Amino acid sequence: MAEKGEEKLLAVARHIAKTLGHNDSMADDILQIFSTFDGRFSRDKLATIHDDPRSLATLEHALNALDRRISQYVAADHPIWSDSADSSAFLDAIDELHTILREWSSAAGGEKWASACMVRAEDLLHRAMFRLEYEFGLLMDRGSESFELSRGYGNADSADFDSEEGEVGGGVIGDGEGHEIAVAHPVTDYDLVIDALPSGAINDLNEIARRMVVLGFSKECSHVYSSRRREFLEESLSRLGVRQLSIEEVHKTAWSELEDEIERWIKTANVALRILFPSERRLCNRVFFGFSSAADLSFMEVCRGSTTQLLNFADAVAIGSRSPERLFRILDVFETLRDLVPEFEAVFADQYCLVLRNEAITIWKRLGEAIRGIFMELENLISRDPAKTPIPGGDLHPITRYVMNYLRAACRSRQTLEHIFDENIEFPSNYRKPDDRSTSSPLSVQMVWIMELLESNLEAKSKIYENSALSSLFLMNNERYIVQKVKDSELGTLLGEDWIRKHAGKVRLYLSIYQNSSWNKVSGVLKIDTGSQASTIGSLRSMMEKLVFFNTSFEDICKFQSQCVIFDEQLREDLRNTVSENLLKAYQTFLGKLLSVSEPGKSVEKPVRHYSVEHVHARISEAFQGSAAGGRK
Repeated sequence: MAEKGEEKLLAVARHIAKTLGHNDSMADDILQIFSTFDGRFSRDKLATIHDDPRSLATLEHALNALDRRISQYVAADHPIWSDSADSSAFLDAIDELHTILREWSSAAGGEKWASACMVRAEDLLHRAMFRLEYEFGLLMDRGSESFELSRGYGNADSADFDSEEGEVGGGVIGDGEGHEIAVAHPVTDYDLVIDALPSGAINDLNEIARRMVVLGFSKECSHVYSSRRREFLEESLSRLGVRQLSIEEVHKTAWSELEDEIERWIKTANVALRILFPSERRLCNRVFFGFSSAADLSFMEVCRGSTTQLLNFADAVAIGSRSPERLFRILDVFETLRDLVPEFEAVFADQYCLVLRNEAITIWKRLGEAIRGIFMELENLISRDPAKTPIPGGDLHPITRYVMNYLRAACRSRQTLEHIFDENIEFPSNYRKPDDRSTSSPLSVQMVWIMELLESNLEAKSKIYENSALSSLFLMNNERYIVQKVKDSELGTLLGEDWIRKHAGKVRLYLSIYQNSSWNKVSGVLKIDTGSQASTIGSLRSMMEKLVFFNTSFEDICKFQSQCVIFDEQLREDLRNTVSENLLKAYQTFLGKLLSVSEPGKSVEKPVRHYSVEHVHARISEAFQGSAAGGRK
């Protein structure tokens, strides 16, 4: 209450002085008298901005002085920051102008004279800020003429690097307009930080940035900063070999050329996310120290274009052709982006970069979808492969070699594929999941399904052989190749031991069918009917007929087997030994019986020619070596 009473008393005193005073001098004298009469009427309390005419003079005087000081720097034809004294004086003048604006704008009220002064002060501020913005750009240009590379995040001595291609280093290239832009050379060590500006320049930039942000020119400061640093990043990516390709251009590029582009993209993405972007984050934080929002905005503006360029390329790869041949390069892109997602989350952690961070994760998942799509296309390729012309000699079918080598190569990235196929996947309604626990993972299920498709396709192809022995030989060769490729690779782990045993049993089954429909028929010709009571002459005649039939059958099968193929050397040798053991044993027994029933003194060779045991063995040893056999991968 006492304070309000004093305010009213002071207001009355000011009103009396203003009413009785015929001029400024008389009003001032009246106020002076009041102040000597009572301490509450001190000159400081009675004189206010609103009604003290001297305030106008004081403000105008201050603005005139600042105008002269600031204008000389604004109009300077040389960089202000080339002289530390000039830069300090310019900043001091701006600080004083800021003080006037802060204190007088809040007290000016609706007085016309005060408003006019504030307009003048604001105009002076804009001219000062325009020059500060210009100086800010000059400092960045001068500072980026050389930069430091330091290990870790500690301070390092300034150094210029001019390295040979492929080594760690930095350099300067022209932009075609007479300007030089510092860029990063290719690197192989990611434990680096690029200090693209000297510490002194960073301190000066921070002093300027602090004034511009506080005085409401944050966007202008961010713009000039980001435009300079953006050039650095774009030129660095260009130096690392990445071209700016649109999604359409990527899709039109030949795959052989695109593979090279992917290789360069992988190297560039690692350098960008592990070196360039963290270095820019660090630089932004230092230049805009104390103003996190301005630092975040500037960093986003610096990195947005380069980041978008990198992500667009990965996205173009993800939504492009899903031809099976593209799997391995797309896996490379997927794994690269997967490994860099933590880098995205760390360096683009602020609100302005949320879109870039989310886009990286979205494209990474899209690459996973593309990889699952490639396996679906592989399934279609197997299912659609026609059964037209039989493979000569029952040899391996090209699709068997292709699929098995493809899956073996794919399984070198087993952990990555396990992660990709952990997502929900759908299989045809007629597909029955195996009971084997070792094949319970989504990737294992996928591999089992592909193997079933391949075997079904091979069975269809075996039916186009007119000879049943050749059909069995074809299935035996292909099944043997499949089992071998599974056993000594990650496929064996995915498919499981039970699967391997089951399909090894199929090889034996096909081998047995083949023998029964070929060699065993020849051996059966030599079978002697021990229960017959026929005369010796009748028995001899029957055996002679069997021998004639054996000779014909043996010649036919040897001719047939000379064209047959057993690609696996061990299986080929085992079969030869089995055939030799069974056939030679039957043949020797037959010849012995034939000689025992022959008439004494008569040679059995005269009426019917017969092969020696050695000759039969030699002919068997030459079997199964068709021209297509041997040297399979």
